[in-house]
Amino acid sequence: MDTRRSTGRAARFATLALVALLSGFLAWTLPRAEAEPTVSAGHQAHVTAPRTTGQQALHDQMRKLWEDHVTWTRLAIVTFADGSAGFDATAGRLLQNQVDIGDAIKPFYGAAAGDQLTVLLTDHITTAVELLQAAKAGDDAAFASARERWYANADDIAAFLSAANPRSWPPDLMRADMRMHLDQTLSEAAHELAGDHAASIADYEEVHAHILAMADLLSDGLARAFPGLVR
Repeated sequence: MDTRRSTGRAARFATLALVALLSGFLAWTLPRAEAEPTVSAGHQAHVTAPRTTGQQALHDQMRKLWEDHVTWTRLAIVTFADGSAGFDATAGRLLQNQVDIGDAIKPFYGAAAGDQLTVLLTDHITTAVELLQAAKAGDDAAFASARERWYANADDIAAFLSAANPRSWPPDLMRADMRMHLDQTLSEAAHELAGDHAASIADYEEVHAHILAMADLLSDGLARAFPGLVR
């Protein structure tokens, strides 16, 4: 075995894991919405249980779309880490999910807004792929560049959503939620690339729980803002 190569690979994986931990720490030190000590507490303060058939349908649709988002993201991470031939098809399905999410808001905010959200979410995915490629190659400069753009894109998505519905999706909450999603996904990818599959699976459980809370926040906000469309 080439000891130097093995040691270098281990160092890169350790660096990636450390970046994930640091990014999580930085996200928790960012300003949050007043009287919302945690993201989950913020969700509990804003989300109400569906009451009508239309609200339940919207609730289920949002959960399905965002579950698809994290499920296909995980499959993309796993197939990329393994060098699987299935990565391209998986990435294609993941990109379709971004179109589906954009289409879901068109009945409420119009075609242009839906298309804009799809563009933002597509950038979210393509930049994540750049992160994976840079991490696997041990290219620190490319990794740092992609990471900076990834978090900036997350802020753009948060700003887009909060501008559309500031009452239900306040800026600080959406920004914190999007950054938490990135922190969790980055940790998941770091553990998977490092071969720590048990930790990667545990990370995914956190990603999944958090995205469902976000989906509920989004469906609840749409129901509140458009009672005539959600009956």
